[in-house]
Amino acid sequence: MEEVILRTEGLTKHYGGVHALENANFELRMGEHVAIMGDNGAGKSTFVRQITGVEQRTSGKIIFGGQEVQFKGPLDARQAGIETVFQNLALADDLDVPSNLFLGREKIWLNLGPFSILDFKGMRAATEKALLRTAVKIPNLSNSIRKMSGGQRQCVAIARTATFASKLIIMDEPTAALGVQETTQVENIIRTLKVNGEPLIIVSHNMRQVFDLADRIVVFRRGRIVANLNKSETNGQDVVAYITGAKTGAEYADAA
Repeated sequence: MEEVILRTEGLTKHYGGVHALENANFELRMGEHVAIMGDNGAGKSTFVRQITGVEQRTSGKIIFGGQEVQFKGPLDARQAGIETVFQNLALADDLDVPSNLFLGREKIWLNLGPFSILDFKGMRAATEKALLRTAVKIPNLSNSIRKMSGGQRQCVAIARTATFASKLIIMDEPTAALGVQETTQVENIIRTLKVNGEPLIIVSHNMRQVFDLADRIVVFRRGRIVANLNKSETNGQDVVAYITGAKTGAEYADAA
């Protein structure tokens, strides 16, 4: 059995009297792609924010790479090997592709403190290698992000994530605002990550996408995990029943 790369135990987040996440027990194994589904407000994004250090949990444990972790912020999570593509992408519109891939992690050619000279040639070469590895196709790397389509922008964000993620990639609704052709391009990148054996958590509302890309589906409802389903043993109707509350797994009945 593959090594567990991420595990949460009783992960809980309260905002005052609002219980946004309650007692979430979750596992992800090396090379596994897991989809997180649920209605709006079900706790999906709250869960992601806890494990990536964007917010601090109310209680519970996060075990990453076999060690219990307490990330103080997203930078801690990144340094530990977790990279996340959020819905807002966090790209710099006026910079080109290499500058965005290395934003905050620039290669230095000559270190002169605040007057250091960047290694633009090295960053471009590393960008070309990263795009080849993730099967991302960007016609002109010198174009600013502002001049790119939504799909190309999303691909740049994913390529950046895959370049620096040493252990885990998380994608929050990576194709929500994309057209059919651009969605296909992003999904092909995700398939490449699977072939490369890179573990992935994908938050998605797209049922077809989830069944195409994920090994397992975890359903959130009202801040709780209500189902943990192997793709081969379930169907869209079952998943919808868990999302809406029409169906609840016996193992979660006491917690609902």
